[in-house]
Amino acid sequence: MYKHVIFDLDGTLLNTIDDLADAGNWVCRNHGWPTHTAEEYKRFVGNGMARLAERFAPADWHTPERVQAILDEFMPYYDAHKEDKTAPYSGVAQALARVKAAGVSIAVLSNKADQMARPVVEHYYPGMFPLVQGALPGFPTKPDPTLLRRLMERMGASPADTLFVGDSNVDIRTARNGGLPSCGVLWGFRTRAELEAEGADFLVETPEELAELILG
Repeated sequence: MYKHVIFDLDGTLLNTIDDLADAGNWVCRNHGWPTHTAEEYKRFVGNGMARLAERFAPADWHTPERVQAILDEFMPYYDAHKEDKTAPYSGVAQALARVKAAGVSIAVLSNKADQMARPVVEHYYPGMFPLVQGALPGFPTKPDPTLLRRLMERMGASPADTLFVGDSNVDIRTARNGGLPSCGVLWGFRTRAELEAEGADFLVETPEELAELILG
């Protein structure tokens, strides 16, 4: 049994891809750029909002000033529409309730901006997560372990008793960089092949399997 579990957000707890795609494509249409499918956005997300902007914008816009200008358009639109189509994955809330009832402490670590991550988690999982850590200015994002270690300190967690759960290679790398075992979920944005290639310690197909893994 793990005493502490840290979850990724997008693609792990919440299916956010349609709202992210809609916001990115809104920016693209405003500039007359090609738009992208939701499947393409599944590959664009995972490394924070700036990298997302770089990926949906044309390559000749990849300067810091232009990326920031894109974010200045994207972020307010996404913030206003981030709950239009987003939904929890089926069975996740029940699995979280089960592990919490067994005394496991849980938290969220996301590359979504902190001011967005906290309210969206509370909206869909009210009262479930005492700690939510999103991306902060001046701090590197996942897979850098800086914010992971900061979150673990707040939880009173150690690598030996903590599991990191996510849906992408970024999450598996984050766990490895922090010295934690990792679990890849197969209901998210990325594939089994990606998670296996990155070296996930565990893979689960359903939230019920995840709860069993956590509780031992």
